[in-house]
Amino acid sequence: MRNYELMYIIRPDVEQETVQAVVEKFQGIIVNGGEIVKHDIMGKRRLAYEINKHRDGTYVLVHFSAPSTVVTELERVLKITDEIIRHIIVREQTA
Repeated sequence: MRNYELMYIIRPDVEQETVQAVVEKFQGIIVNGGEIVKHDIMGKRRLAYEINKHRDGTYVLVHFSAPSTVVTELERVLKITDEIIRHIIVREQTA
């Protein structure tokens, strides 16, 4: 299993219960075949530039280790989830 870092931004007009549901959905996908090392909901922040007419977003940062199949599934679900306006998954380099 490799180590990854995931950051995604949830739309600002989404209610707090929905934010929690989205976070739990992605945690469930990761835990299904991997392990979450660190999870941090960074809160609502201003975006560097406007995305889909949104100026703010709720940032979530997750460090996890998982096989590539989990990352592929996570990427697929992130793309089709309407509440997510941007995401990135980066593989962490081992020293």
